[in-house]
Amino acid sequence: MREPLKDGHGREIGDVRISVTDRCNFRCQYCMPAEGLPWLDRDALLSYEEITRLVALLSDMGVHDVRLTGGEPLVRKELWRLVASLSALEHVHDLSLTTNGYLLDRQVGDLVAAGLRRVNVSLDALAADRFFELTRRDALHKVLAGLEAAQAHPELRPIKVNVVAIRGFTEDEVLRFAEFARERPYEVRFIEFMPLDADQAWSEDKVLPNAEVRAIIESRHPLVPLGRDRHGTSRRWAFADGAGEIGFISPVSEPFCGDCNRIRLTAEGMLRTCLFSLHETDLRGPMRAGASDDELEEIVRGAVWRKELKHHVGEPGFRQPPRSMSQIGG
Repeated sequence: MREPLKDGHGREIGDVRISVTDRCNFRCQYCMPAEGLPWLDRDALLSYEEITRLVALLSDMGVHDVRLTGGEPLVRKELWRLVASLSALEHVHDLSLTTNGYLLDRQVGDLVAAGLRRVNVSLDALAADRFFELTRRDALHKVLAGLEAAQAHPELRPIKVNVVAIRGFTEDEVLRFAEFARERPYEVRFIEFMPLDADQAWSEDKVLPNAEVRAIIESRHPLVPLGRDRHGTSRRWAFADGAGEIGFISPVSEPFCGDCNRIRLTAEGMLRTCLFSLHETDLRGPMRAGASDDELEEIVRGAVWRKELKHHVGEPGFRQPPRSMSQIGG
């Protein structure tokens, strides 16, 4: 094992989010324009072997939790091969996936067999017409089928459902999701809308704070606090009658930057130390130029040492990063 990876504020890095592609089969309003975005050339993407090499290096430095994201990661061909390579690494302790769920029903068996152990499914509406309005795709039935297919594999636990909370849209969905969480064995989590949309139309008045979401739920179902999850990003609440639980991730109204132990790797091999970073560090270039693991480690440590203390969303002078969530990796 190498020395633990720490930033200049003393935080030990333990979590990496890896985008395997910038492509997506949805066009969610808070992420991507209706016409899509210019895709990366395929040779610009890190290969599965390159991703595995970087994860082996990072996990040797104590980055034990790995999450695969996109774009939509399941559009990358034979993703199970990457899962198999990563799950075989000695120091990877937690391997998970974030997906929109559209292709999950047909791939989940191969992914679980390859070593996937956790999955988060993005689902922002339970009414079919509203799902179409937000994603610009008539695909709610496919996402629900993907969730059911995942639930059939007991190795995949917990299964989390991520709901982006947008003022003027989500209020009508909150009680539907509360009932969903009570009736289904999924952990529903509301995530405040963040300024990572490609149209750069985000404004603070479009954020539906989780305190308001919780109040809507408690108008029907009392909740009791359970505390924060293992990674400190979600505050968990149980229904007082014991029928399931709800989570709240509040990066805008209640930032958790002080405890952030996370870094990100984009599909083309750029290291980002914050979702809202204005600067990135190239790992693909040195790797393809023949850099040794020790040389890559030095580059990573230098970048992580400069990791931002906090994201400054909602503060005067905040600048939205030029790349959207689909290009960064969720």
